[in-house]
Amino acid sequence: MASQANLNAKKEIVKEIVDNVKNSDAVVLFTYQGLTVAELSELRKALRSCEGEARIYKNTLLKIALDELKIDLDGFLEGPNAIVFGKDLLGVIKALDKFAKEHDKVGIRVGIISGEVADCNVIKEYASIPSREGLLTMLAGGMIQYVRDLAIGLNLYAEQLEK
Repeated sequence: MASQANLNAKKEIVKEIVDNVKNSDAVVLFTYQGLTVAELSELRKALRSCEGEARIYKNTLLKIALDELKIDLDGFLEGPNAIVFGKDLLGVIKALDKFAKEHDKVGIRVGIISGEVADCNVIKEYASIPSREGLLTMLAGGMIQYVRDLAIGLNLYAEQLEK
Protein backbone atom coordinates (compact mmCIF):
# COMPACT_ATOMS: atom_id res chain seq x y z
CA MET A 1 0.00 0.00 0.00
CA ALA A 2 1.18 3.51 -0.80
CA SER A 3 2.48 5.57 2.05
CA GLN A 4 0.68 8.69 3.21
CA ALA A 5 3.62 10.84 2.08
CA ASN A 6 3.34 9.47 -1.48
CA LEU A 7 -0.41 10.02 -1.53
CA ASN A 8 0.01 13.61 -0.32
CA ALA A 9 2.69 14.25 -2.96
CA LYS A 10 0.39 12.92 -5.69
CA LYS A 11 -2.50 15.04 -4.41
CA GLU A 12 -0.25 18.11 -4.59
CA ILE A 13 0.70 17.27 -8.19
CA VAL A 14 -2.98 16.85 -9.14
CA LYS A 15 -3.78 20.19 -7.47
CA GLU A 16 -0.89 21.81 -9.39
CA ILE A 17 -2.22 20.45 -12.70
CA VAL A 18 -5.76 21.66 -11.92
CA ASP A 19 -4.49 25.14 -11.02
CA ASN A 20 -2.32 25.34 -14.15
CA VAL A 21 -5.19 24.32 -16.43
CA LYS A 22 -7.59 26.79 -14.77
CA ASN A 23 -5.11 29.68 -15.00
CA SER A 24 -4.02 29.04 -18.60
CA ASP A 25 -5.60 30.30 -21.81
CA ALA A 26 -3.84 27.57 -23.79
CA VAL A 27 -3.04 24.02 -22.73
CA VAL A 28 -1.53 21.71 -25.34
CA LEU A 29 -0.74 18.02 -24.99
CA PHE A 30 2.11 16.79 -27.19
CA THR A 31 4.45 13.84 -27.66
CA TYR A 32 8.13 14.37 -26.99
CA GLN A 33 9.66 10.89 -27.17
CA GLY A 34 13.10 10.98 -28.77
CA LEU A 35 13.98 14.57 -27.90
CA THR A 36 17.29 15.22 -26.23
CA VAL A 37 17.62 17.17 -23.00
CA ALA A 38 19.11 20.07 -24.98
CA GLU A 39 16.12 20.12 -27.33
CA LEU A 40 13.68 20.10 -24.40
CA SER A 41 15.64 22.97 -22.84
CA GLU A 42 15.39 24.85 -26.15
CA LEU A 43 11.60 24.34 -26.15
CA ARG A 44 11.28 25.49 -22.55
CA LYS A 45 13.32 28.62 -23.34
CA ALA A 46 11.08 29.43 -26.34
CA LEU A 47 7.97 28.95 -24.19
CA ARG A 48 9.30 31.11 -21.35
CA SER A 49 9.58 34.05 -23.74
CA CYS A 50 5.79 33.92 -24.28
CA GLU A 51 4.74 33.12 -20.70
CA GLY A 52 4.48 29.39 -21.30
CA GLU A 53 5.72 26.34 -19.46
CA ALA A 54 6.25 22.73 -20.55
CA ARG A 55 5.79 20.00 -17.95
CA ILE A 56 5.80 16.22 -17.94
CA TYR A 57 3.34 14.41 -15.67
CA LYS A 58 2.24 10.83 -15.30
CA ASN A 59 -0.82 10.16 -17.44
CA THR A 60 -2.75 8.77 -14.47
CA LEU A 61 -2.27 11.98 -12.45
CA LEU A 62 -3.14 14.06 -15.49
CA LYS A 63 -6.31 12.01 -16.01
CA ILE A 64 -7.36 12.50 -12.37
CA ALA A 65 -6.84 16.27 -12.65
CA LEU A 66 -8.74 16.51 -15.95
CA ASP A 67 -11.59 14.38 -14.57
CA GLU A 68 -11.81 16.80 -11.66
CA LEU A 69 -12.19 19.63 -14.22
CA LYS A 70 -14.68 17.56 -16.25
CA ILE A 71 -12.44 17.56 -19.34
CA ASP A 72 -12.31 14.33 -21.35
CA LEU A 73 -8.95 13.60 -22.99
CA ASP A 74 -8.88 9.86 -22.26
CA GLY A 75 -8.05 8.85 -25.84
CA PHE A 76 -4.91 10.98 -25.79
CA LEU A 77 -3.49 9.94 -22.43
CA GLU A 78 -1.50 6.98 -23.71
CA GLY A 79 2.24 6.82 -24.12
CA PRO A 80 4.71 9.52 -23.17
CA ASN A 81 3.10 12.95 -23.19
CA ALA A 82 4.17 16.41 -22.18
CA ILE A 83 1.89 19.34 -21.57
CA VAL A 84 2.29 23.06 -22.21
CA PHE A 85 0.52 25.69 -20.13
CA GLY A 86 0.40 29.30 -21.23
CA LYS A 87 -1.28 32.61 -20.53
CA ASP A 88 -0.49 34.03 -23.99
CA LEU A 89 -2.81 31.95 -26.17
CA LEU A 90 -1.27 32.59 -29.58
CA GLY A 91 2.31 32.95 -28.37
CA VAL A 92 2.40 29.53 -26.72
CA ILE A 93 0.71 27.76 -29.63
CA LYS A 94 2.97 29.46 -32.18
CA ALA A 95 6.12 28.62 -30.20
CA LEU A 96 5.15 24.95 -29.86
CA ASP A 97 4.08 24.69 -33.51
CA LYS A 98 7.34 26.26 -34.70
CA PHE A 99 9.32 23.86 -32.52
CA ALA A 100 7.27 20.91 -33.82
CA LYS A 101 8.06 21.90 -37.41
CA GLU A 102 11.78 22.00 -36.63
CA HIS A 103 11.77 18.70 -34.69
CA ASP A 104 9.86 15.82 -36.25
CA LYS A 105 9.78 13.92 -32.94
CA VAL A 106 7.32 16.42 -31.48
CA GLY A 107 3.67 15.76 -32.29
CA ILE A 108 0.86 18.02 -31.15
CA ARG A 109 -2.02 15.81 -30.03
CA VAL A 110 -4.81 17.89 -28.47
CA GLY A 111 -5.35 21.11 -26.59
CA ILE A 112 -7.61 23.02 -24.28
CA ILE A 113 -8.19 26.56 -25.49
CA SER A 114 -10.07 28.85 -23.11
CA GLY A 115 -11.61 25.84 -21.37
CA GLU A 116 -12.74 24.02 -24.54
CA VAL A 117 -11.12 20.89 -25.99
CA ALA A 118 -9.50 21.63 -29.36
CA ASP A 119 -8.16 19.00 -31.75
CA CYS A 120 -4.88 19.24 -33.64
CA ASN A 121 -6.47 20.99 -36.65
CA VAL A 122 -7.85 23.82 -34.49
CA ILE A 123 -4.45 24.27 -32.88
CA LYS A 124 -2.82 24.45 -36.34
CA GLU A 125 -5.35 27.13 -37.33
CA TYR A 126 -4.45 29.19 -34.26
CA ALA A 127 -0.76 28.76 -35.10
CA SER A 128 -1.34 30.17 -38.59
CA ILE A 129 -2.83 33.43 -37.29
CA PRO A 130 -0.36 36.29 -37.76
CA SER A 131 1.19 37.88 -34.69
CA ARG A 132 -0.38 40.91 -33.04
CA GLU A 133 2.14 43.19 -34.75
CA GLY A 134 1.39 41.57 -38.10
CA LEU A 135 -2.35 42.03 -37.63
CA LEU A 136 -1.87 45.70 -36.68
CA THR A 137 0.29 46.21 -39.78
CA MET A 138 -2.39 44.64 -41.96
CA LEU A 139 -5.04 46.87 -40.35
CA ALA A 140 -2.95 50.00 -40.85
CA GLY A 141 -2.27 49.02 -44.47
CA GLY A 142 -5.97 48.58 -45.10
CA MET A 143 -6.84 51.89 -43.48
CA ILE A 144 -4.12 53.85 -45.29
CA GLN A 145 -5.58 52.72 -48.63
CA TYR A 146 -8.79 54.66 -47.92
CA VAL A 147 -6.90 57.72 -46.76
CA ARG A 148 -4.77 57.64 -49.92
CA ASP A 149 -7.85 57.28 -52.14
CA LEU A 150 -9.52 60.20 -50.32
CA ALA A 151 -6.42 62.37 -50.79
CA ILE A 152 -6.29 61.59 -54.52
CA GLY A 153 -10.00 62.33 -54.89
CA LEU A 154 -9.73 65.66 -53.05
CA ASN A 155 -6.68 66.61 -55.13
CA LEU A 156 -8.54 65.87 -58.38
CA TYR A 157 -11.55 67.88 -57.16
CA ALA A 158 -9.30 70.82 -56.23
CA GLU A 159 -7.67 70.73 -59.68
CA GLN A 160 -11.11 70.68 -61.32
CA LEU A 161 -12.21 73.76 -59.32
CA GLU A 162 -9.09 75.68 -60.43
CA LYS A 163 -9.98 75.30 -64.14
